[in-house]
Amino acid sequence: MRIWQENTEVGARPGQTAPLGATFDGAGTNFAVFSEVAERVELCLFDEDGSEERVALKEVDGFVHHIYLPDVGPGRRYGFRVHGPYRPESGERCNPSKLLLDPYAKAIEGQVEWNEALFPYHFQDTDRYNDLDSAPYMPKSVVVNPYFDWGSDHPPRTPYHETVIYEAHVKGMTITHPAIPESIRGTYAGLAHPAMIDYFVKLGVTAVELMPVHQFVQDHALVERGLSNYWGYNTIGFFAPHNAYGSAGQRGEQVQEFRAMVKALHEAGIEVILDVVYNHTAEGNHLGPVLSLRGLDNAAYYRLSPEDPRYYWDTTGTGNSLRMNHPHTLQLIMDSLRYWVTEMHVDGFRFDLAATLARQFHEVDRLSSFFDLVHQDPVISQVKLIAEPWDVGEGGYQVGNFPPLWTEWNGKYRDTVRDLWRGEGGTLGEFASRLTGSADLYQSDGRRPFASVNFVTAHDGFTLRDLVSYDGKHNEANAEDNRDGEDHNRSWNCGVEGPTQDRGVLALRARQQRNLLATLLLSQGVPMISHGDELGRTQQGNNNAYCQDNELTWIDWEKAAEGSELLDFTRMLIALRRDHPVFRRRRFFKGRVPRGSETASKDIGWFTPGGQEMTDDDWDTGFARSLMVHLNGKAITEPDLRGLPVQDDSFLLLVNAHSQALTFAVPAELGPWWAVEVDTAIPYTEFRPLIKAGSDVEVEARSLLVLRGHEDA
Repeated sequence: MRIWQENTEVGARPGQTAPLGATFDGAGTNFAVFSEVAERVELCLFDEDGSEERVALKEVDGFVHHIYLPDVGPGRRYGFRVHGPYRPESGERCNPSKLLLDPYAKAIEGQVEWNEALFPYHFQDTDRYNDLDSAPYMPKSVVVNPYFDWGSDHPPRTPYHETVIYEAHVKGMTITHPAIPESIRGTYAGLAHPAMIDYFVKLGVTAVELMPVHQFVQDHALVERGLSNYWGYNTIGFFAPHNAYGSAGQRGEQVQEFRAMVKALHEAGIEVILDVVYNHTAEGNHLGPVLSLRGLDNAAYYRLSPEDPRYYWDTTGTGNSLRMNHPHTLQLIMDSLRYWVTEMHVDGFRFDLAATLARQFHEVDRLSSFFDLVHQDPVISQVKLIAEPWDVGEGGYQVGNFPPLWTEWNGKYRDTVRDLWRGEGGTLGEFASRLTGSADLYQSDGRRPFASVNFVTAHDGFTLRDLVSYDGKHNEANAEDNRDGEDHNRSWNCGVEGPTQDRGVLALRARQQRNLLATLLLSQGVPMISHGDELGRTQQGNNNAYCQDNELTWIDWEKAAEGSELLDFTRMLIALRRDHPVFRRRRFFKGRVPRGSETASKDIGWFTPGGQEMTDDDWDTGFARSLMVHLNGKAITEPDLRGLPVQDDSFLLLVNAHSQALTFAVPAELGPWWAVEVDTAIPYTEFRPLIKAGSDVEVEARSLLVLRGHEDA
């Protein structure tokens, strides 16, 4: 039975305008929420039996409605109702029959239960006002305990040039792991389990980049198809850890569980980076539900069409875009970022569709208010900031155009490396740029090679194994008639589409995976590995598995042993990168002999397979798919982080993306002896005699050979 008590305010105090949200101080809770359009705001408190008590927020300062309630503490569920104009044609969508989540809620209980009451109109007549109460179908905001014993926790602060990122899904990483207790599989506690942390440490990665863990909504359309939003790019709570990833049953305990996970990863020296979605929310377009921001102040939080404010200006492909030129929208995002750094101790953020955040008005603007705020903020400016530098709006592809302090997912790196190894001609010049940190994209504005976050695969698209096993997408399981997902994948199935028993095809696919991983981990910049690629994870050709929360996307740890050769190969490459600074320089190559250097060779040299320095004609030859790169470890001019000179071995990278073996001549002037460190033609590095300078070396078809220089035999 629901109890409705209007304006029960016994013991209530005026409260404060800041901080926004629900703040427990040990004796009571301050509630504060912004709405410029509201005529009246009610705080709705829910008891254990579901009864609701409404309390009017009579204090309003600067459009912030606030109250302090003694004896209201952690675990109490609440929401807001906003009385005000409902004029969609003017962009005003207040509706007090709709319970609203607090945008600043630190925890959220429950999920959206799809019902007509959640919408501002009736399904049979979209122009008819809907006054059905949505509270029974809404998740509830929860007051949380702000206190947590962090002990001696401190961020690892891994320098960018030493960083190796592992993109991971909380549930997909742990849900089938046999060493993790069933009760915590698929949760924050599961990711913090010693078995999982030991895996990360032995692999050698320095940071996990978690796919969205802000509270998100299961899309109505997916639920109707019996599917779910697995990836989580449908945020409704920018402060709340997604409750389905919490193992504890107590209300709001997912907050403490998340903190414990961060603390455990930090103890192992692993940073935590969050994939965050500040470009849109789960409320969708003009026909979407009323869950939070839309009912609080629609025109303040969302970009509306200037021609007709009933509709939304969408550059995300999701129905709405947040209004990045409104001060309270900017405050919401900045407060959220600071909260995750200061209160949850995360080490950085990857911003989904970040070009939308740069849209001050219409065009993408590098000097938008958002960037100004980030750059001057003493907290956020000190953590890792990674942009997905595109959106779906006009002019949205902005790779290379983000300002200093920012790194970027380098989509051009992904495309070029895929093209070279699948045999596309005319790629050598761009491949050389991508291999050496993409100076053409990042050097002119003062950024460094680590501005480029290099990746070959990510959650969006084929897995590494599928990239070499399928020419086309196979997304039938998504129930969209295979229309969804990218059509131009730059993939190659190595001769057979999908699963095969052909040993020759399987051997070639394994080699191609090693080629791509070796290129990724030996390139200048910051490498990012997509979870499970090092184990040969497959999604059976599905390149858009956003709605597949099942065995198709989860890592199958029982079968992972089958990928042990690839795992060992990946570990070896990460260790090679870690041990040799020539693969992770802090500055771009200059292509010349450093002034005052003891070496007579350039810091980097480019050679044909015949051992001659590359000419313009060699670079422009459309059919060429091979080259030799000399990385001079004696010519690193930048000091290490202690200010000491850096000396390293020199390396030769012999790249052969042709379909037949090639003979490479090792230039005599680069050093007397060379040892084979990596050969992607085989899944392991076997002992080989040293190679004498001036000798010929055969490089197998579609393979990469890495040689390390030695002064004597």
